[in-house]
Amino acid sequence: MKGFTIAVDGFSSTGKSTLAKAIARELGYKYVDSGAMYRAVALYGIENGLIRSDSEVDVQGIVDALEFIKIEFQYNVNSGESEIYLNGKEVEKDLRSMEVNSVVSIVSSISQVRKAMVKDQQRMGSEGSVVMDGRDIGTVVFPNAELKLYMTADPDIRTERRYAELRSKGTVVDREEVKENLLKRDKQDQERLDSPLLKADDAIELDNSNLNEKEQLIWVLEIIAKRKEKALG
Repeated sequence: MKGFTIAVDGFSSTGKSTLAKAIARELGYKYVDSGAMYRAVALYGIENGLIRSDSEVDVQGIVDALEFIKIEFQYNVNSGESEIYLNGKEVEKDLRSMEVNSVVSIVSSISQVRKAMVKDQQRMGSEGSVVMDGRDIGTVVFPNAELKLYMTADPDIRTERRYAELRSKGTVVDREEVKENLLKRDKQDQERLDSPLLKADDAIELDNSNLNEKEQLIWVLEIIAKRKEKALG
């Protein structure tokens, strides 16, 4: 039987990527971080002078540059993780900076960027057996996914998670700045005209405010097992 397509959507810093990676490892599926693709476009814009701040974004310049932006995921046998490459350079760490955080929602709201990324995402997941996380996977990229998850958590808990993540990578940042950035991204993601962050009608909501990574994984794997059993009849 063809493997499931699993869509994991939700707010920033709810642990979408962590859970999606764990599901993919457990099932032997391909993992695609769609949010990292938009971050890669934002990083390209910053590095090439197309983005100077969240109020200085050369939208047309970014659109024109899309043909020169090549995004790939490669499996690292040493770490056991999928890493993202921008035009041949591994940029996993660069994508998580506050500079990228502050503009990625603006970049992802550009219709031409979304169309290009969605096309690539659908190609990557066309054969099934894939776990993909983002903001519009269950609503736009794979509306017929066999399983859709919608992740949420208390804003203060999400702030602490993002703050801890940045500090662990040596980034000096103010906790209130992190929270402000998260809430701003929530608003931008939910209010953008093209593919806003929405819970699909058939998505299962996961509020992981008080769940650890292992508990979440067990919960999801039980749902997958039941759905596979039902599919087999």
